[in-house]
Amino acid sequence: MPFLASTTLNLTKKTLVTGVVSSANVSQLAVDLLISSLGLGRIAILDPQYFIPLVGNRENGEPGITAPFELYGKDGLDIVVMQQRSPTLKSKKQEFIDSFYDFVQKSGVAAVLILSGVDLSNRLDEQMSTPTYQLQPNSSSLSSTPLHRLTVFPIPEYRSPVPQRPSDNDESRIPFIPGGGITRRLLSSLPKDWSIPIAVLLRFALDGDNRADAYSLASIVAQIVGMDLNMIEWKQPESWSGLFGTPHDQSLYG
Repeated sequence: MPFLASTTLNLTKKTLVTGVVSSANVSQLAVDLLISSLGLGRIAILDPQYFIPLVGNRENGEPGITAPFELYGKDGLDIVVMQQRSPTLKSKKQEFIDSFYDFVQKSGVAAVLILSGVDLSNRLDEQMSTPTYQLQPNSSSLSSTPLHRLTVFPIPEYRSPVPQRPSDNDESRIPFIPGGGITRRLLSSLPKDWSIPIAVLLRFALDGDNRADAYSLASIVAQIVGMDLNMIEWKQPESWSGLFGTPHDQSLYG
């Protein structure tokens, strides 16, 4: 099965937003919000062989099933988003990464924005001013690219809060990301002749009710890709109902 079987949406010159399964699943929640709030529809089921098997109901009673890895988009919108709902199999990590980059290069997308969580318990004192950081894995400037707003937004550059072991390979140029899943491996595997603009948004988070983190991260993504926040009516997905527990009965407090 090919990585992308088929899609009726032309991806050329669009910005691809994708989340890595990572700390607090904050990247998946942010992608959920973007899909729901922007009215994105599923345009493809991507090859599920790389992930722990998963199926489920679709949002709002839509036909079919939810798969581990899906592509969402909408005509007239300059972004498409990938939603990964299941962790990558340990034995398939590098194969998935290689297939991902091959897909990106062949798809014609103009830029890639990766979202990932970072374990909040590892945050340094100087990282207390904001929970969101950025990382640019290659030396190419983002100026004059769809991600150019990252060069002017007050989002500091990420550096690892954890001391790194010496390394003789290229992984040493990518800072360690505790709780970041395969994010570091994904960036360390970037092809040497890579020319498509790519950047990462990292969010410090702990497991819990992470809706506020998701709203914040999704809002930052929307601004980076040039959307007017005043034109977005944020709408949490139906699948979030009861996900973080139910509200307390206020009569208990008099």
